[in-house]
Amino acid sequence: MSNTYVVFDLEWNQSPSGKENSIEHFPFEIIEIGAVKMDERLQIISEYHQLVTPQVYTQLHYRITQVTHLHMRDLISGGKYFQDAVMEFLDWCGSGAVFCTWGSMDLAELQRNLDFYGMENPFVFPLCYYDVQKLYAMQQGESSEKLSLDRAVEELGLEEELPFHQALDDAYYTAKVMQALDFGVLREYLSVDYYRLPEDSGEEIRLVFPTYLKYVSREFASRDEALADKGVTEMVCRECRRSLRKKFQWFQVNSRQYLCLAQCPEHGYVRGKIRIRKREKDDESVYVVKTMKSVDETGAQEVIGKREEQRQRKKEHNREKRRAAQADRRPKQ
Repeated sequence: MSNTYVVFDLEWNQSPSGKENSIEHFPFEIIEIGAVKMDERLQIISEYHQLVTPQVYTQLHYRITQVTHLHMRDLISGGKYFQDAVMEFLDWCGSGAVFCTWGSMDLAELQRNLDFYGMENPFVFPLCYYDVQKLYAMQQGESSEKLSLDRAVEELGLEEELPFHQALDDAYYTAKVMQALDFGVLREYLSVDYYRLPEDSGEEIRLVFPTYLKYVSREFASRDEALADKGVTEMVCRECRRSLRKKFQWFQVNSRQYLCLAQCPEHGYVRGKIRIRKREKDDESVYVVKTMKSVDETGAQEVIGKREEQRQRKKEHNREKRRAAQADRRPKQ
């Protein structure tokens, strides 16, 4: 079955008086939708563009005007209300379209706007899509760096015939970057959207990629509760799917990341990485994104080295605490 790819970009407004005056759980209001549709050969076959008239933040933040060159008069005269614009956009996308974006925010904010207006979420669960920013970084060997779209266009030597930071133009540039990728190699590296999380253990997401496994948990009330869950801490071999014995338990690298090392008797070392995430910054509940990847002896030694670094830091921290406690017990002169 052939795929249709919808590459889209959104522009949004925010409270003109700053984040502290934003509506709770609705920091950004979509003001522009732009998209191009590509066939299975990644040839552009159609485009969509629509301005959206704000209904909540009815004054444009000055930075939004600077970046997008949009003005409220444009959004009022040429815009549609979000409810109408998004239904028109989704109808244009058609059923079975594979969504592609630059980064992960556009799909999340689209769903957040749908929720705000009490509209049904039309996307399948789990929602998988192509993050072209991630794919480009992977191809360039910079998987940990989030490059801007204009930098990628410049690096690829693509003709910059359109302005950036306008929805349809950014969608077009994202499509051109996607065309320049070795998509046959990168096709299997879909991203998964985290806006909607599994509601229970039966819905938890387990994805298989060419070089690693990914697991996305349900929400937990706290970090400790998450780390006490067997599904979160289990280590699995990507090749044979057996549950593995750990060389040592998960250890904390920083405030949000944990590492582990396990060994498959048939396929060798497996490095586990847990990232603790919050859906909302002011919420105590968390969810877990875990990856499990086969590594060689060098990769295993890197994990072991990081564990030793953490143990030494902990020892030094405990020594400092003891010194401080002893100083407090000394009689004052």
